[in-house]
Amino acid sequence: MVGLESFVATHGTAATVGAAGALAAGGFAKGVVGFALPLIGVSLAGSFVPFEVAVALLIVPMLVSNLVQALRSGLAPALADLRRFWLMNAILAVTIALTAQLIVVLPQAALFGLLGVVVTGFAISQLAGWRPTFPTHHRTRVESTVALVAGILGGFSGTWGPPLVMYLITLDLPKTEMVRVQSLFFLLGSVVLLLAHLHSGVLDARTLPASVWMTVPTMLAMFVGYRVHDRLDQQVFRKATLVVLVLTGLNLLRRSMF
Repeated sequence: MVGLESFVATHGTAATVGAAGALAAGGFAKGVVGFALPLIGVSLAGSFVPFEVAVALLIVPMLVSNLVQALRSGLAPALADLRRFWLMNAILAVTIALTAQLIVVLPQAALFGLLGVVVTGFAISQLAGWRPTFPTHHRTRVESTVALVAGILGGFSGTWGPPLVMYLITLDLPKTEMVRVQSLFFLLGSVVLLLAHLHSGVLDARTLPASVWMTVPTMLAMFVGYRVHDRLDQQVFRKATLVVLVLTGLNLLRRSMF
């Protein structure tokens, strides 16, 4: 395939196919619950290629899938949600841009371990019946903190979903709106991450074409995931989201230790 030759020559056919399968698995999960493409895609692809390469392969599929998902209900609802959460998006974008430059020099084990504990504990407590709420007058502070933490994690690892999804769950949004809002967060972050890693060198003449090709299995699997998503009622969707968060937290803990 044109554009993949250099990547295959460097990493091998088996690794390339394995990475494509990893991103397809992430795409399916994204179609079902609206997130988890980076969490699953990077984690599994990292078994076949180096971590920085796995992040590079994720970037274009993430950008395209988030654009499609954000606009699934039309442009007007997307713009309304963008206005509603403008502060979180702004903080997220700036933080990702600043921290993405450090991906190749900073250790990530402690960050993954801490976030893994928080995400797993939060999701399990939610499944057990805990429903946290935030007073209206604290909303700006809470949203700013969540966006900052998500942006730091996103810049280091290409994964900024868990803190954002955890916060959105507390708002108890309808499933269609929740997926749209998540996708808007992820879309903006994807654009920033693309530009940042073109500058950092993670995306280069070898990995960028490969990332474009990885969009194909990702999107095909996401559309399959849509068929499952559309059949879920609100409560089942919420539980499915929390289960994915538990698995996400455990996977982050695994990455911190190995």
